[in-house]
Order: sequence, then structure tokens, then C-alpha cells
Amino acid sequence: MNTAVRDISIPNDWDRRGLPGWCYHSEALLELERQQVFLDHWQIACHVSDVAEPGSYISIDILGERALVLRDQQGTVRAFHNICRHRGSRLVTEPKGQCRNALVCPFHGWVYNLDGTLRGAARPNSFPPLDKVDFGLAALECEIWLGFVFIRFRPGPQPSVAEVMQPFADELSHYRTETVVPTNGLWSQESPVNWKSVRDVDNEGYHVAMAHPALQDLYGSTYFDEPFVNGLCRSFATYNPHAGRRWSVRNYVRIAPRPDHLPEGLKTAWIYFGLFPNMVIAVTPESVQFYQEFPLSVGKTLLRGGVYRYPDENRQQRLARYLAMRIDRDTQAEDVQLTIWSNESMLSSAFSGFYLSDLEYGVRTHHDHLRQLLPVMTLETPPPETELAALNATMRGTA
Repeated sequence: MNTAVRDISIPNDWDRRGLPGWCYHSEALLELERQQVFLDHWQIACHVSDVAEPGSYISIDILGERALVLRDQQGTVRAFHNICRHRGSRLVTEPKGQCRNALVCPFHGWVYNLDGTLRGAARPNSFPPLDKVDFGLAALECEIWLGFVFIRFRPGPQPSVAEVMQPFADELSHYRTETVVPTNGLWSQESPVNWKSVRDVDNEGYHVAMAHPALQDLYGSTYFDEPFVNGLCRSFATYNPHAGRRWSVRNYVRIAPRPDHLPEGLKTAWIYFGLFPNMVIAVTPESVQFYQEFPLSVGKTLLRGGVYRYPDENRQQRLARYLAMRIDRDTQAEDVQLTIWSNESMLSSAFSGFYLSDLEYGVRTHHDHLRQLLPVMTLETPPPETELAALNATMRGTA
């Protein structure tokens, strides 16, 4: 169980309002979120097993940036902007792939070593001498924690991933996440809502009993959420003693392994570890996964993640993972519909804001983290779009 000291108590008298509806439909606010919530906070790019061999890579297009994560010839995982230093072309054009021992720009043929240094320009005599480091790829901050590869586009308020995640390190270490391998690779899909609507649904379990019949069958009343504290939250559940009304749940509970490497209290647990602003690492007895969301526009969000198995997976684990996938598939589809309904309501004249249950305190604490970065979100009425950035700077004391 989680032994870290975190104050997860719910105050007796707390402000039950959520973010004002305008925060989900403001173009100017979205640009502030891009700059001050996403680009300067850590993001999960992949797992080290997604780039297992020298020359293997994955690429990510998010937030107007293009990132490239690869393993070099010495076995080091590195991250760069996916931008040629000559004219800005993409170096790799596919979401994942393998290169032999160099990256070759498809535009003019500049060649880069896998450590990011420039190997050479095409027709080098047409240029002055080029320094191999100065004209190398622009590096991204990169940190590996328990097998997950985190990147950051620019320095920000978060300390290292290891420091941020330390309260959950002991519990997560039981799952040997460094050793897992990909199942079907990284996945992504788009959803027609603001990214905060996605996170709002994921930050509370109050809706599980009504909206997620498979999870309710699996969890029952064992499920509980912990609020965001210092950028972290956690949700925990064990199998419902009466689980089995649904085919997938009945067979999952019957088949799912009780691994020897897990303490007794985790052998039947599903746990979700949340990291601000938009990421979750989820563990079950048979698999590990991550998922996250990124804004594509005010009303469109990219959902992204990956599911991993243990390298010595047996038939029992494989069947359990298949059944868990069925449960997760239904749950995600249900959540997408809930976010659509919630997001569209904020444009209605009848929308009067959130009024949150104690079971939704996690939503409030995530909003508080956002308000700390963007105090303009405390305003109940929307400021003029052209004045929003300057007003936020004034409220932060940075104008």
C-alpha cells in the first residue's frame, strides 16, 4: 500500500465550484495553458522498451512541437526536437521506426549521428565549416524513471521526475515496470472536447457506479480517489467480492494472476497514479500502462497511451490482459461520451457551474493546481480575449 505521508484529507468546508465554463472555450487561455502548463512540465513520451534497440525511435507531435526519442549506438535513450538544423524539416516522418546508424534528413540529406551531433551536410563545400555540436540536433530534457521516458520542452516549475514521483516510488516499484515490454505499441485517438473535460472525468470516481457498469462490477465500493497533492494523485481499488455479473469481469477475476512479486494488498488491486497536469500510470496484476491527453484546439483533444506486459507472460496473464482490455475499452468509450456532454453544456445559457461532491474533491485540487499557474482562471466571468494574457501576468505578479 501507499506509505508516503501526504495530506489527502478533505476539508470540512471547501469551495465546491469547479473552473468557470469559459475556461473550457477560450482560445487565449489555451495558449497560456500550452506555454505554462504543458511545455514546461514533464510529459511521458514512451517506455524504454518502445526504443529497445540502437537506432529505434518514436516521434510525437504535440502542442505545436515535434519530439524524437531514440536509442543511440551506445544504448543511451535520448530526446531531441524532430527538426533538421538546416531548414527545419522533419528528420523522421513515421510515429516509430528503426534507422541503421544515422538520421538522414529527407529534404536535403543532412546526416546526424544518433547522439544528435551533425555527421555532415550534403554538398559540404557549399557551406562554411559547420561545427558538429553547434549544428547538432536541439536536445530536449529527458529523464527515465522506473522505465518510463519523460521529456520536457523547456525548464519549468517541476523538479526532476524522480523527486516529483518519490511518494509513489515504493509502491510502484513492486510492479517491476522497468522490465515490461510493449503489447500493441503506442495508441492515440482524438476526442471532440477540451482537454480539461477529459481530465475532470478521470479525476473522480463518483461517476463510476452510474456510468461504468464493468468497473462497478469489478470494483464495487472498494474504489477511492486521493486528491492532487504537490502534483500527484492516486486512485485505488481491489476486486469486488461479489464481482461477476458481466462476462468480462467474471472471467477476469477468475483468471487474473496473483503474482508472487506483489505484496498481498496489491495482488487484486487496480491503481492509477496521476501526475500533473495530464498523465496517469496505471497498474494491474498482469500489466502496466500510461495514458495522457494533449489539447489540439479549444474543442479537440489528443488521447495517447501505451499498454505493456511482462516479458515472461504466460497464457493466464495474456487472457487476463485481454479481458482487462475489454473492460478498459468500454470504460474509455463511456468516458468520451461523458466528456462530450459535459463540455458542450458549458456553452448553454443554463450552465451555472459545477457543484462538486466530496467524492469529486480530486477535480477541485486539479483545478487549484491550474489556478496556481494561471490565476486568471479564478475569474467567474471571462476577460476579453485580447487582454487575458496581460491580466494573468498581472495577477501572477510577473507583468
